[in-house]
Amino acid sequence: MTLYFYISSHNDLANTIYELANNNVSKFDFEKNTTDDPVWGIKACKECMTDYPRLVKGSVGAQVSLISIAHRLLILIGEFLISFKFWSAYVSCKTQYKDAVPATLRQIDVIKRLVNKYKGLRLATNHKEVQDIWDANQIASFIGVEGGHSIDSSLAILRIYYDLGVRYMTLTHTCNTPWADASPALGKPVHNLTEFGKKVVLEMNRLGMVVDLSHVSHNVMRDALNVTKAPLMFSHSSVYAICNHHRNVPDDVLLQLKKNDGIIMINFNNDFVNCNKSRNATLEDVVEHINYVRKLIGVDHVGLGADFNGISEPPVGLEDVSKYPAIFDRLYKHREDELAWTKDDLEKLASRNMLRVLERVEKVSETESKTTPLEDVISVDELKFAQKQEGLTPGSCQTTQE
Repeated sequence: MTLYFYISSHNDLANTIYELANNNVSKFDFEKNTTDDPVWGIKACKECMTDYPRLVKGSVGAQVSLISIAHRLLILIGEFLISFKFWSAYVSCKTQYKDAVPATLRQIDVIKRLVNKYKGLRLATNHKEVQDIWDANQIASFIGVEGGHSIDSSLAILRIYYDLGVRYMTLTHTCNTPWADASPALGKPVHNLTEFGKKVVLEMNRLGMVVDLSHVSHNVMRDALNVTKAPLMFSHSSVYAICNHHRNVPDDVLLQLKKNDGIIMINFNNDFVNCNKSRNATLEDVVEHINYVRKLIGVDHVGLGADFNGISEPPVGLEDVSKYPAIFDRLYKHREDELAWTKDDLEKLASRNMLRVLERVEKVSETESKTTPLEDVISVDELKFAQKQEGLTPGSCQTTQE
């Protein structure tokens, strides 16, 4: 039997545990199907889409689905197992200039406690560990930090996160940092990717941490691709040419991404995959984005980044983590006017593309890690300028009010 392992590049379950249980992991039963739960169920929490039973259903269902489409022949095409998750350590932009660092540390702690509590999960920190974890029938769990505001403009904090197991960071979330513009900028721009922002990218290269460009402005995408020494990723973004949402990626950036040997993981957010406000997004919309990327830059540069537990309106047919098999089923049963998807293509979409990016990032780090850690400090002028743009009093003590 050939096993095709599926990678989900972005899941916000840890933030859901923060919002509903104040980071108390014991109040969330990961091993229970929570679809109808009064607290964690979909009626009470529109973003609640993840638990272990539904992940397992998403895995096993793929085998049945793929066998059924093989023209009624008893051909085992493969078993897609959801065995690789990037758990997102996300904190609100309201914590910027305040307590973003301790809030992020608490999110990392939640992810680690969740992983340690359930035998079906195991923490991973490099691509080589993934196969061992799969062989043990567990889900390889990586940690990502969603938003550069979480480092408080400090390369030292970035290094500490790496030591704690963080293996990717999104350069911004929905707010500008003093060194990079978000998309869209909720405040005024801070000059795209500043010189300090470029140092952040280079230090991530040195560490072996994947640079994630979801949420950044289009110009920051271009700047980061020009400065990086390692492949980059979009952990949960879609195609601007299909739906001109500011969070999506324009064609010129996708072409740069191909040269960079990076990857875009297609987001399932209703507003990102469908710009027709008269109807809800569907599975077909997601498939259109996947096929567009494949046609423009090749099958080696596309994956899936649903953003479950981070979106409230998923496409019809992709309502939660149990629905992943529908994508592989639909792509394999492609229409006559669409590109055909082979078993090898589907395996790349499922996991091999992301594993290649991780391996390449690690190889760059093998060389770069021999160099001295960057000790650049963001300038006071940059910080003051950014704070003024946000309507804050430069240098004043700020505290979170929630």
